[in-house]
Amino acid sequence: MKKTLCLILALTFVMVSLLAYAQEKKQNMTVIAETMVNEYQIGIGDILEIVTWKEPDFTREEVLVRTDGKISFPLINDFPAAGLSPMELKYNIEKGLKAYVAHPVVTVHVRNPVSQKVYVLGEVKRTGEYPLVKHLTVLQAFALAGGFTPWASKKEIILLRHEGGKNKIYRINYKDITKGKDFSQNLKLRADDTIIVP
Repeated sequence: MKKTLCLILALTFVMVSLLAYAQEKKQNMTVIAETMVNEYQIGIGDILEIVTWKEPDFTREEVLVRTDGKISFPLINDFPAAGLSPMELKYNIEKGLKAYVAHPVVTVHVRNPVSQKVYVLGEVKRTGEYPLVKHLTVLQAFALAGGFTPWASKKEIILLRHEGGKNKIYRINYKDITKGKDFSQNLKLRADDTIIVP
């Protein structure tokens, strides 16, 4: 009887431990996935620095992401980069170099994030392109553009975004945002977004 009870307790402890481990692993994977989504995405025109530890032949100070979204790198030739995070590109390059280097350790650094720009056009004081250097929102973009001209139609603002292979239009009513009626219109901007103030 005591052996059976001890066995049941031991199995219960193992099951609880496994469930706790599985839950912790799931939480860690969720955090990693969220981090990957929020990470910087390499874009066309960006200048990268790629360093392979103890391998000067596989180190480049300035690597341009071409208009086709690829980079050129020794021995692995043309390699996709646009749309990846620096960490994803690092892993891909390491995988490609394994045929030539025993244990490649690669670091990818974005030296010049040229691709991360948004555009504000129409009835604002300073139209043009603006760097997307942080989590910029629609309201913050208006501030960068110096505010509206006296002729601006603040209820009919358009945000153009290329999303999922299609152009998408978001309608923005500036007055609804500032009056606290609809904060969901104060969208977080993405690279190549265009805001048009009629």
